[in-house]
Amino acid sequence: MSDLPEYVTDRIFDAPRELVWKTWTDPELLARWYGPNIETVIHKFELKPGGEWLNEMKWGGKSDLSKMTFTEVVPQERLVWRQSSCDADWNAVANPMMPDWPRVILTTVTFEDQGEQTKVRLVWSPVDASEAEIACFSAAVDNMGKGWGSGFDIIDSILQELQSAS
Repeated sequence: MSDLPEYVTDRIFDAPRELVWKTWTDPELLARWYGPNIETVIHKFELKPGGEWLNEMKWGGKSDLSKMTFTEVVPQERLVWRQSSCDADWNAVANPMMPDWPRVILTTVTFEDQGEQTKVRLVWSPVDASEAEIACFSAAVDNMGKGWGSGFDIIDSILQELQSAS
């Protein structure tokens, strides 16, 4: 067991795993829910180990860049990536809005059948973090559910659309 803090959330989606996976791996669908209530631009999306996902979130004249590097991709079962805030050249930098935010976050997302539904578990944890970064992450854990929950609500709507279309 790690002594590092973790954020863990589970969500049951009323859709088959294939469709839920699609909302996480189709860049057009992903951009609709990742970063809820702001504009999300996916500049690059290579769904393979070592592949990059270059993400920009825009709001009110501001922009936040992130680079995710996939370390594991097991279709319809598991996605793992390392995520960092970036500068305009996609180099990892300290988060400009939260300087003590961990420079690298490990994200693990698993997909599991629950009858005709799909359980998704997301685990977020800092990597090679300083004490200040660990403290910042720990302090934020209780509020992380709001953002992820809003995004997951949008996934629910996308899944309804996808199921209605088929």
